[in-house]
Amino acid sequence: MGLALLLSFKTPSQPLARGTRSSLTPLVGQPPRSTPSVPEASSGDVELSPTPAPTATPSPAPAGNGTVTGPAVQNQYGEVQVQVTLVNGKITQIVALQMPSDLFRSALISQQAEPLLREEALQAQSAQIDLLSGATYTSEAYAASLQGALDKAHG
Repeated sequence: MGLALLLSFKTPSQPLARGTRSSLTPLVGQPPRSTPSVPEASSGDVELSPTPAPTATPSPAPAGNGTVTGPAVQNQYGEVQVQVTLVNGKITQIVALQMPSDLFRSALISQQAEPLLREEALQAQSAQIDLLSGATYTSEAYAASLQGALDKAHG
């Protein structure tokens, strides 16, 4: 079962409305790739094809209350760092403190990817989130920073 969509990116002058799905869609159904299916620094339309999130050890359920900051995780487009708020062991809020923004294309991808990654993590209640086509490196770094924050909350 395959799914292919052809979508274009909005410019930063056209912010995404809350709850709107962008052209970056979770990848489901194919083996993980070592490189993104669409390079983050490329231009033009993005063709999406489903692939699964990489298999990893599930995060333990969050414990306690409070706000914890994850590590800044470097990828080839910049650093990603998140802050997680836990209430009664449940992830209630995730704030991206840093997202790649040095290049115009990276800023555009971060603007679109961050709300989708946040929503995935809030639904999953863990760092086991789907990667986004066109934002693979950013997705991996987001999950790593989130996992670091959750590890701190347990420690």
